[in-house]
Amino acid sequence: MEDLNKLVRSNIQRLQPYSCARDEFKGRAASVFLDANENPYNAPLNRYPDPLQEELKKKISEVKGVATQSIFLGNGSDEAIDLVYRVFCEPRRDNVVAIAPTYGMYEVCADINDVEYRPVLLDEGFQLNAGRLLAATDERTKVIWICSPNNPTGNAMQRSEVEKVLMEFKGIVVVDEAYSDFSSYRPFRNDLSKYPNLIVLNTFSKAWGCAAIRLGMAFASPEIIGYFNKVKYPYNVNMLTQQQAMEALNSMSKINRWLNILATERVHLLPAVAELPFCKCVYPTDANFFLAQMVDADTIYHYLVDKGIIVRNRSRVALCGNCLRITIGTPQENCELLAALRQYK
Repeated sequence: MEDLNKLVRSNIQRLQPYSCARDEFKGRAASVFLDANENPYNAPLNRYPDPLQEELKKKISEVKGVATQSIFLGNGSDEAIDLVYRVFCEPRRDNVVAIAPTYGMYEVCADINDVEYRPVLLDEGFQLNAGRLLAATDERTKVIWICSPNNPTGNAMQRSEVEKVLMEFKGIVVVDEAYSDFSSYRPFRNDLSKYPNLIVLNTFSKAWGCAAIRLGMAFASPEIIGYFNKVKYPYNVNMLTQQQAMEALNSMSKINRWLNILATERVHLLPAVAELPFCKCVYPTDANFFLAQMVDADTIYHYLVDKGIIVRNRSRVALCGNCLRITIGTPQENCELLAALRQYK
């Protein structure tokens, strides 16, 4: 890996971060708070939340097996994605490389930050080739984006190819593991000490069933997390989100029950869809969704919309012609989907 200071934008290295009122008395006991111009009434909502979410990070550390100093929490994973550009990529100068097709926010954030985005197509089995990915880089490439399990394809990337990228690329490698809880593969967050250039993303939106609270996680070296905390907005995760996330983390038995149900439904739903006469292919998946190639995806999509069933039409995404992306729902929802599809003519 290149020296981190050479990867970080020079203005970010010089940046003096905003000092939160709550940071200034950290470690001291206090009962009277007259420092932040807060309304003294309507407790506890009148107080600013912990800017670094320390109690929540302790619990996440226990569950995820990552040291607290290697955890960043943001307003969804999208905040962490945007911070990667803001910390490492010089607008109109640097570039990033990503697998394609993949999660669209990597490219959107590149466009917002005025950074060149270089997509590299996966093979016909939706797997990455490390050599082709690395060949797309140059001396101004700061970041490589890899989503595994990938969205919209659903499959996990071959570990040996991801490891090759991590070992040979001198910049930052982001592995987005938003769907890793649905997969049996070893998560890359367990290998942070092995790869100092690695950032792993995770989220409360998928397996944890908390998309509405908008809480994303990034796992990386303490040095990288330090830069994220330096650049982020002071109180980026509100108190209600922190409380709800803590409740979810204390409900592991319920979460595991959901995961088991979804895994069972996945086993039943995929072959049932594959048997439909207008389904050409159902691709293997390691996520809570799957990609199905249809004879006429546009028509089937609109047919399902008319039935009140919403799936995602990915027909215009690279390598996904005539494909629908279908999320695994409850047993009842999956039955309704199949019933509607079986009535389609």
